[in-house]
Amino acid sequence: MGPLKAVVIGAGNRGNNYSDFALDEPDRLLVVAVAEPRTRFREKFAMKFSLAPNQVYKDWKEIAALDKMADIAIITTPDQLHVAPCLAFAKGGYHILLEKPMAVSYEDCKTIFSTCESCGVILAVCHVLRYTPQARKIKELIDSGVIGEVMNIQLLEPIGAKHFAHSFVRGNWRHRGTSAFSLLTKSCHDIDLISCFMSRSKCIQVSSFGSLQHFKPANKPTGAASRCLDCFVKSKCPYSAQMYLDLVQAGHTGWPVKVLHAEPDIENITEALRVGPYGQCVYEGLNDVCDNQVVNMQFENGASVSFTMVAGTEKVCQRHVRVFGSKGELSCDFDSDHVRMFDFLSEERTKISLLEKMTCAKNSRLSGHGGADYFMMESFVKAVENKEQSLVLTGPKESLLSHYLCFMAEKSRTENKVIQLTDAPY
Repeated sequence: MGPLKAVVIGAGNRGNNYSDFALDEPDRLLVVAVAEPRTRFREKFAMKFSLAPNQVYKDWKEIAALDKMADIAIITTPDQLHVAPCLAFAKGGYHILLEKPMAVSYEDCKTIFSTCESCGVILAVCHVLRYTPQARKIKELIDSGVIGEVMNIQLLEPIGAKHFAHSFVRGNWRHRGTSAFSLLTKSCHDIDLISCFMSRSKCIQVSSFGSLQHFKPANKPTGAASRCLDCFVKSKCPYSAQMYLDLVQAGHTGWPVKVLHAEPDIENITEALRVGPYGQCVYEGLNDVCDNQVVNMQFENGASVSFTMVAGTEKVCQRHVRVFGSKGELSCDFDSDHVRMFDFLSEERTKISLLEKMTCAKNSRLSGHGGADYFMMESFVKAVENKEQSLVLTGPKESLLSHYLCFMAEKSRTENKVIQLTDAPY
């Protein structure tokens, strides 16, 4: 029957990344159209996938107004712009790959859920952590009973100091008014992972604390300028935007510099730093999202879970997890190639290798998130090929629950109280 066809709504970092599956496996997926309002990004994407002028659009509404031209819609617009294209393409009969978060309000998440369900289309939300070899092995070991009943889970997301400054102080996710709170935009991945590990029990209450502690005007160094290129103290600032020029000078043209300009070179990046948000001092007060937060969760079976996200770390998004059971313990650094297990009875320590599984994605263009981007796309394409929603690990039911938990955790933080989960979508 030939490859599945896809339209791509948003040709930024994630849209390009997921679409690369069509370059890796052209016999399974073919990109037939793109909608992207930014000229350079649109043109570069069109060239990459050899799209004709009549396959390239500024606005997704132009594609949605046409007769159905593809099997899949890959939606990677900014977070607050997910809902309208998702609903339109679902109603048009397109299966949906939707970048996380689903939406920036729980009501909109529920609308996406019900619309995709009523239209009979497959929905995959890009909670890529579930697809990592590390997460899948931990889930397998938990479900096997080898460590007995789960009693406690500790999960840490070290965002990375410069990554946080790039994305959540200067970048698209810096302000709740134009995006959403950082637990949703950054760490709904992690809450989803906890939901996955604890799928055999219901979360019954949640509490959360967090703040914007560091990246605010009160911490601006004496003598610092409003823009980094004009700053006399930039050599002493770990967050100076000089880092973008240093990356380009070293020959790096991928993330994060490609976020500043579709064609990153010294001239283009310098101009972007002169006039754009990425050249502004991180202490100017343009951001309002938490740079540290903890979430505590109580489950129906008595188990407890704690999650921490923090900006000030050396590691960048390389999670660390420990699972404490009644018969044993699991631990894993997500930048490693193994899961560690300790058995309480035998007192044996075991390293379970993930190399074979990780090698499957190493040769793919979708090597991001430890190969999880590839595994997610492979699962979604397979689900559409077989018309089987269950082949997607992060389908509508799973994603609606994890988003609900994020919104309830933020409610706890902002209202300073423990939230009883009486209306969870179990």
